[in-house]
Amino acid sequence: MAERDLYRNRDFIPDFDAIMEKTEARSRAFAAHARMERNLGYGPTERQSFDLVFPPDPAPSAPLHMFIHGGYWRAGSKDAHTLVAAPVVAAGGIAALISYDLMPGTRLAEIVAQVRSAARHLIGIAPDIGADPGRFTVSGHSAGAHLAALLASDAPGDAGPPDVPDLRGMLLVSGIYDLSGIPGSFLKDEAQMRDDEARAWSPVLARHRPGPLRIITCGERETAPFQDQAVALAGLLRREDMAVELRTETAANHLTIVFDLADPETALGRRLFDLVASS
Repeated sequence: MAERDLYRNRDFIPDFDAIMEKTEARSRAFAAHARMERNLGYGPTERQSFDLVFPPDPAPSAPLHMFIHGGYWRAGSKDAHTLVAAPVVAAGGIAALISYDLMPGTRLAEIVAQVRSAARHLIGIAPDIGADPGRFTVSGHSAGAHLAALLASDAPGDAGPPDVPDLRGMLLVSGIYDLSGIPGSFLKDEAQMRDDEARAWSPVLARHRPGPLRIITCGERETAPFQDQAVALAGLLRREDMAVELRTETAANHLTIVFDLADPETALGRRLFDLVASS
């Protein structure tokens, strides 16, 4: 029997499709009652866009939080993750959920650049939407956590110091921080990531900038690469004297952890709430 690919989460989550459908259904239900502005552009392509979700009664100079969806850089959407805005708006923050162009049509360097551009754009418009640009935080799930980590890092693929925003904190959920296993994984045809791209954009090979608190977490029921890489990135940051918090979410797998993130009553949802409220 062939060894299972530990990056192929579908093989380890029997109700994979049902959870994905539930995530989208909860996002639609939340969006139906939320105050939102949809499909605002930060770049020239259709997927370089974001949705804003506002609290019912926003205070002046509200905190601003950006969420980056996952999908192994070759799938996923902001619309399927609107539910993650719930703890943000509960904390009085404005949530910005972004999309970006996908592999293999768009190379990883460009995706990293797009996400950094989205962050700069949001900080730039913060006063116009009632947010304080100095209260900016970020979260991401899976590939989104990888991209979020590079918002406060100088990666080997950067030609010079990158133009990254000032962050108060980031919450990295179920991320991939060592990309060396991706080119040979089940994604070799779907994402077509090259070995040189993996080296250029691995956060474990990057120089991390001081300042923001990094909260790193994954699910107790995730496969070894996600758990091991969370520990590895936290260890690297601690060796560089960065502020880091390492967590594990009880009973969560790679998909159900999004439900925890989106619920202000769970431990992870409360941590997102506190991150936004204290920014």
